Amino acid sequence: MNGHPGGSQHSLKMLKLSGLLPGSCILDMGAGTGETCVLFREQGYLVRGIDLEPRSEEVEQGDFLKSGLAKGIFDGIISQCAFFVSGDVQKAFREAYRMLKSGGKLMLSDVCPQGQNLCLQAEQAGFQVLLCEDMTRQWKEYYIEAIWRGTAECIPCQGKYSYQMVICLKQE
Repeated sequence: MNGHPGGSQHSLKMLKLSGLLPGSCILDMGAGTGETCVLFREQGYLVRGIDLEPRSEEVEQGDFLKSGLAKGIFDGIISQCAFFVSGDVQKAFREAYRMLKSGGKLMLSDVCPQGQNLCLQAEQAGFQVLLCEDMTRQWKEYYIEAIWRGTAECIPCQGKYSYQMVICLKQE
């Protein structure tokens, strides 16, 4: 079990759904331990990971809300379980949009407070949504297992949540 619902299989599913080809340059926003960076490199992609608190040498220290990375340099961006905890989902979308090349893909899965919709937020940031999937059932299973193992990190808010996956295209 790794740091997000579905683990490596989910990351690979998102990559496949994006249509990005090996050799593409991808950024992992909120890379944590760098597991996805390693996984994607093994598949032939050029990958960088950024996180406020990197937990391996695979990941650079930095705030993805104001990364300082150049505009339009990535073919793809992946983020799993990070936009919501950043504290500013719209700013995360704007920064992802800024860093993607025209035609670039955003692969996102995250927790959403009830009433929020990642697809709508992606569209508001200028993305074309290619796929939107509710994965709440998988998230609940993941979280219950994490509680059982004693590895769950509590969400700092109360209320109901959903877990959504979105694949987006940057068009200019």
